[in-house]
Parts: sequence; structure tokens; C-alpha cells
Amino acid sequence: MVHDMDAEALRAQVRLICLAFPGTAEVVNNPVHSGFTVNGKTFCYFLNDHHGDGIVGVTCKAMPGVQAALIDMDRERFYLPAYMHRHGWIGMRLDLEPVDWAHLEQLLTEAYLASAPRKMAREWEASRLVT
Repeated sequence: MVHDMDAEALRAQVRLICLAFPGTAEVVNNPVHSGFTVNGKTFCYFLNDHHGDGIVGVTCKAMPGVQAALIDMDRERFYLPAYMHRHGWIGMRLDLEPVDWAHLEQLLTEAYLASAPRKMAREWEASRLVT
């Protein structure tokens, strides 16, 4: 298990990514876990030692085929999260160095877009194209 301070720093990074999406809210489920929602739908969780698994990670919705591809690519980094893997969700460990924050941001973006209302998702994507 990662020390509480390190886990909180990881949660802060996940929070920065998730709360940058329009309409996103954080739901603190207990002192060490957070869920991130848009329009009342959860698109990811930050989990610290969930049910004693010793993992600090993020689980999120994944597009069809992504779960299997990521597990095949790196079985140490990516895992099937408890309960949610049956719904296509993927887990990414944050307690293994180095963390590929760009890859995590991509996964969280896809999870957000899959959960956000279509109009909100389109507007957010369009705003990203403008430089």
C-alpha cells in the first residue's frame, strides 16, 4: 500500500484531470476513495487499497475492445477492477512508477465522453480543437 501522503498526491492529480471536464463532480465515497461523475453518471473511481487489494489506481469506463487490449499490453499496469470489469471498465495502477499521466488522461477523457450528455461532450471536444 502506498503511504497516505503519496496516495493523496496521486488522488490530487486524478482530481485535476477529472474536474477539468465540464459538469464533473467529485463524490468522496470514504476517506480514501473518490468517484467522478458527469450528469449523475460515474465515469471513474480513484481507489486506494480497495477491499485490501493493495493497489492505488483508477478504474474507468473503457470503449469496446480497450479493456482486453490494455490487459494484453501491460498486465502489471492494467487490471480488471472488482465488480466493474464485467461492464467493460479497466483499472490502471498509479502505485507503479513511472505513471503515464498522458495515457491516463486519454483514458479518462474517453470515459468522460462516453458518460457526458452528447451536447456537452461535443462542445467540450470542439473547444479542444480551438487553439
